[in-house]
Amino acid sequence: LTQRALAYAAEQAVSVGMLGDVFCGCGTVAHEARRAGLAFWGCDINPVAILIARAKSSPLQGSRLRAVSEQVLAAAERADARDLAPEVEVFVRRWHSDEQREALGRLLTAIETVSSPRSPYRTALLCAFSSILRCCSYWKPWSVKPRLDLKKTPRSVTRTFRAACARLARAHDEALWQPGPAPRLRLADVRTVPVPPQRPDLLVCSAPYATSVDYAELHQLSAAWLGHFPEVARLRRTAIGTPLVGAKLRDRHALLNRVGLQTVFSLYERDPSAATAIANYFVDMQQVARRCLEFLAPKGIAVFVIGNARLRGQVIDNATHFTEALLQAGFPRVRVARRQTANKATSPFRDTLGRLQRDPSEHRQYDQEFVLIAHRP
Repeated sequence: LTQRALAYAAEQAVSVGMLGDVFCGCGTVAHEARRAGLAFWGCDINPVAILIARAKSSPLQGSRLRAVSEQVLAAAERADARDLAPEVEVFVRRWHSDEQREALGRLLTAIETVSSPRSPYRTALLCAFSSILRCCSYWKPWSVKPRLDLKKTPRSVTRTFRAACARLARAHDEALWQPGPAPRLRLADVRTVPVPPQRPDLLVCSAPYATSVDYAELHQLSAAWLGHFPEVARLRRTAIGTPLVGAKLRDRHALLNRVGLQTVFSLYERDPSAATAIANYFVDMQQVARRCLEFLAPKGIAVFVIGNARLRGQVIDNATHFTEALLQAGFPRVRVARRQTANKATSPFRDTLGRLQRDPSEHRQYDQEFVLIAHRP
């Protein structure tokens, strides 16, 4: 999608000096910018996602990463396990056996001993460490939600970490990096982050969906082990698409655009609580539209991928709502395309309560997405 967006910008005579992503997540757009030799600016509220994004967009030598990872594994054999905060210790005991916790603690100590704090190789090693936590735990296989499976046999920490580092090293060897500036990645919320000094000419963003899987839950184990445990609780309270506890619908309805009002009040009769949550999401996304207009350079282009949802039997038309939000924010032109998402790892099926399930059902969500292309004046 990033490459197609760059080609579209060229067709529109927009010279892209900087690429941006206000929901940069695990850094796919940052990675593509680095491969193209372009400057990049992006932000995300999830510290684990920012770590992964930095690992994916920092050119490294695969041979050196392999060598450093072997040094870490050798050091882990004689290292002391890292001490965890009491509340974190209680949390990880639920997910890891005593043997697994000991091995992971020694591995984390070794990573911090062998690599220097500012080294991109430490970032890559921590990314590899993060990637093995679920398979080295009782986290239910293939589940995007934190579900225990006490019948599962967790994988070996040493073998799994070595394999993860090898995959990461191979990916860096195959990346075909182009010379260019280091990406600027901010741990920040798009709604409050300052406008970057050099504004992007092209934004490529995958926006959060209403009723989507909790963003914080996917990285719970990584947040616990890597020292971000308190921030997970904060994300649940403040992330876009997260219901605001105690928020009243009357406090938000005045801010909703036409599509938002129609959707929210149609849903209210079925489920007032859900209607309030969707109202919060819509109002936040309207603010995102206004901020993206601020971020973009004159004549810049913003490309958003967004999908619709179904809740209590009603379609939550995120795409139409955000299209209207972009137009009201000041984008004079928005083009819309639709694409199928058969390659998504997350099941498109839900049960009658809207929960993920792998068995096919008539409650199908997120099996297609909309690509919104907004032009700045």
